[in-house]
Amino acid sequence: MLILDNITAMRAHPKFGTILASSSYDGKVLIWREQPSGAPSATGSSWNKVFDFSLHTASVNIVSWAPHESGCLLACASSDGHVSVLEFRDNSWTHQLFHAHGMGVNAVSWAPAALPGSLISTNPGAGQQRSPESKTYNLVQTLEGHTDWVRDVAWSPSILSKSYIASASQDKTVRIWTSDASNPGQWTSTQLEFDTVLWRVSWSLSGNILAVSGGDNKVSLWKENLKGQWEKVKDIEE
Repeated sequence: MLILDNITAMRAHPKFGTILASSSYDGKVLIWREQPSGAPSATGSSWNKVFDFSLHTASVNIVSWAPHESGCLLACASSDGHVSVLEFRDNSWTHQLFHAHGMGVNAVSWAPAALPGSLISTNPGAGQQRSPESKTYNLVQTLEGHTDWVRDVAWSPSILSKSYIASASQDKTVRIWTSDASNPGQWTSTQLEFDTVLWRVSWSLSGNILAVSGGDNKVSLWKENLKGQWEKVKDIEE
């Protein structure tokens, strides 16, 4: 059993479920590995800390594992304005730390496996891409349109003819950014308006349904119709 204080996020690896990452207000990111019980008759297991990353100077708000096709990569977004990327290779952990936003980074999301090594962070929205030669992350594009803090960002896992990025903002809107495979790098946005500030966006595994949560304690589900318009298909509330 893990008992931790002031945790901001915990994420299990998408393929290697015995690896867990946690982040905290103290600026640390911890990597844990599950150790099965050695006794044949024993049940349960224990979690051991295998790596402690503490170069951030403010709260680490979210951690996100990359698609496993990109390798064992973990992106970490911090209020100190930096994003770090931890990588496990050749039985050791390495890291890269780069400045992303002057007012702090609220969220980070990896591109699907079809675009390996690309990630987007907020606030607002800026895309970073890793160069295969230098293994460094460079700013390739900034998406602008929100008028207040961007609280969350999510890159659709879909690998269809279009790429989608959803962003949720304090300005009471969600923007869905779309890029067509025939014109990569060109993003257009559709704005969804709400009556409350918005906190989180999350795509379904198939990448065609978007869940949005906000300050009204509701979750709404959205889907693109055949005309390219986004329609609400359901509200979920307690």
